[in-house]
This record gives sequence, structure tokens and C-alpha cells, in this order.
Amino acid sequence: MNALQRALPVFPAYATPLDKLGWWALRITCVAVLAFLLLPILVIIPLSFSSSSFLAYPIPGWSLKWYHNLFESPEWMRAARNSFIVAPAATLLATTLGTMAAVGLARTNFPGKGTLMSLLIAPMVVPIVVVGVATYLYFARIGIADTYLGLIVVHAALGAPFVLTTVLATLQGFNHNLVRASLSLGAGPLETFFRVTLPVIAPGVISGALFAFATSFDEVVVTLFLAGPSQVTLPRQMFTGIRENITPTIAAVATLLILFTTALLGVLEWLRGRRA
Repeated sequence: MNALQRALPVFPAYATPLDKLGWWALRITCVAVLAFLLLPILVIIPLSFSSSSFLAYPIPGWSLKWYHNLFESPEWMRAARNSFIVAPAATLLATTLGTMAAVGLARTNFPGKGTLMSLLIAPMVVPIVVVGVATYLYFARIGIADTYLGLIVVHAALGAPFVLTTVLATLQGFNHNLVRASLSLGAGPLETFFRVTLPVIAPGVISGALFAFATSFDEVVVTLFLAGPSQVTLPRQMFTGIRENITPTIAAVATLLILFTTALLGVLEWLRGRRA
């Protein structure tokens, strides 16, 4: 009973019946919109356990054969390996560059700072097709179009703005007197960063890194332009499978990606709670 009372809203004394009705209407609308957005994703999960060779309801029976097919397929395993090569490397590069840029922008004021900030976050707003075409034309000229290096560099460029913005937000509440105290006690700039600044802003850095990882892991458009046959990632393999031969194996991959993304969001929420 006490838990139920805590879950119910406590309205102020001056709240009118119309205010209470608006409160409930807003909550019901939010739940309905959330269900509308999530249900198309959740219906994929039962299809991955279907015994049918087609993506269709009603499900005739239940089977794990599509998961066996996924883990026994050399194409899917190669794509998974490539994703777990490119995404962590791109995340490491994006986190390093984004954190360095955020610390530099937070510490200094100079003419054109706003313009520089706009340029640094441009990959977040530029259409991804434009990025794919531009990087392909440039990387093909210098010979890294069909290489892991080309994919890692572009994915890092796409993920770095997320690190930049999250670390900048964390630095808004950072006490720079801690840095001055560390320097006055004889520590160098590098030692001060790793022993004073980084532990304080670590939740923002980790949050940005997770966003960068998710961006790289789910990216397909740029990969279509830059990846060769040896650099096919999971999203590109899924795209190819949808175009050529749709099987419940794609639903199995999608289910695993949903669980993986949900775990990432759970970690982000935990970090947000710690930062708060």
C-alpha cells in the first residue's frame, strides 16, 4: 500500500480537476507514443525464434536454428569480427580527440571559438550521404578507401562530436581551481590532467565514448561507400541480406543488437545517475 501511494502523483492544493486531467492526459500520451515507437522493434524478437523460413506471423513453431545459423555462418561471423575491430578502434580515437578538444575549448576563450565549435560538431548535422560520398572520393585518391584505416578514421570523425559535447557539458561544473592547485604543487600539465581533471570528468568521457561506439557500430551508409569485401560490418551485412535474401537470421542479429544497445543505454543511465 505504501509503495502504491508513493507511485501515485501528489498534486498541490491549488491543482484544479482540469490540471489533474491534463497531468494524466500527458502521461497517457507519452506512454502511447513510446509504445508506438517500441512495438515495431519488439515484434522482431519473437520472429528470431520462429521455426519458419519466412518473417511472418502467426509463428508456426519455436526454434533456435536461426541463432545456430548465425553463429555457424562465416559471412555473419566475419561481419561481427569487423564490427568489433572498427568500432572499438574508432571509439578510442574519437574519445581521445573529442576529450582533448573539449578540454581545450573549456579552458580558453579566443576569437572564432563559436565557429570552431560549429566545425567540430558538423559531422552530427551534415547528411550522412554527403559524408560518405566526400570521404570516398578523397580516400580513393589517397588509397585508403577499402581499408580498415579508412573506416576507423571516418567512424571516429562521426563519433568525436558526441564525445566533445558530453565532455563539454561535464566541464561546465568543473572547478578549475583544482588544476591551478595541482600545478602550484609541482605537477606537470599531463600529470594534472590524468590525476585531477580526468577522474572528475570520467562519467562524461565514458558517456561520450559509449555514444561514439554506438554510432560506429550501427553505421551503414558510410560503410557502403568505403568498405570493401573484407571490411563488411554487421549493419552492412544486414542491409545486404535484406536486399538479397530475407531470412529470420536477420531477426536473430537484430535481437542481439537490441539487447546490446539496451545494455549500452543502461550503462549510460547508470553513469548519468552517478554524475547527478
